[in-house]
Amino acid sequence: MLEKTEVETVFERLRDAMPGRTHNAKGPKGQPDAYRSCISCMLSAQSLDRNTARATRALFALATTPEEMLALDDAAIAEAIKPCGLYNMKTRNIRNFNEALLGEHGGVVPSTRAGLLALPGIGRKCADIVLSFTFGADVIAVDTHVHRVCNRIGLTDAKAADKTAQQLEERAPDWAHRDGHFWLIQFGKRVCTARAPKCDDCPVSDLCEWLAASRES
Repeated sequence: MLEKTEVETVFERLRDAMPGRTHNAKGPKGQPDAYRSCISCMLSAQSLDRNTARATRALFALATTPEEMLALDDAAIAEAIKPCGLYNMKTRNIRNFNEALLGEHGGVVPSTRAGLLALPGIGRKCADIVLSFTFGADVIAVDTHVHRVCNRIGLTDAKAADKTAQQLEERAPDWAHRDGHFWLIQFGKRVCTARAPKCDDCPVSDLCEWLAASRES
C-alpha cells in the first residue's frame, strides 16, 4: 500500500482534477430521502445501474413509505423490482427492512451507521451511502468503482468492499472524508475504468502501484 503521505497526495490531486459535492456531482442513488435511498441501495446489489433505476421507478410508483410498502403483497413488489435481479430475495429483504423500520424506529431511518447496519438488508456500503448523501456525514462510501480504484492505486489492499471502507476511514486524511467518494467515483468512471484505464490522462499515475507493477512485468 501507499504511504500515508502518498495517500494524502492522491486525494489532493483528485480534489483538483475531479468534481466534488460543490460542483453538483450527483450521488449514486439520486433519491430524495433516506428511506428511498435505503431501498435503492438494497435493489442495487448485483445489478447494473440502469436496471436498478428501472426497478426503483416501478417500485416507488407503488409505494414511497414503509406503511405503503408493507401494504403491498410480495408478488407486487417482486414484479416491480424484477429488472434488478434476485427479486425474490430482495422482496424478502424489503419486507423485513420495513417491518424493522416501523417496529423499532417508528418508520424513521436512523442517522447513525450502527443504527443503519442493524436494519435487515443494509450492509456497510448502503449505510455509508445513506450517511453521506442523505445525512451529509463525512464518510467515504465504497461502491464498485471506489473499491476498484482504491485497491488498484494502492490506497487500500482489501479484497472486500467493507474492508476497503474500513481502511479508507483509517488512512484517508480527515479533510477528504467529506468529498472523497465523489472524487473517487468520478475518477473510476472517467479515468481509472475497469477494462481500459486511461493511464496517460491519470493525475496519479506516478503513484499508482498497479501501473508500476504492469511496467515491471
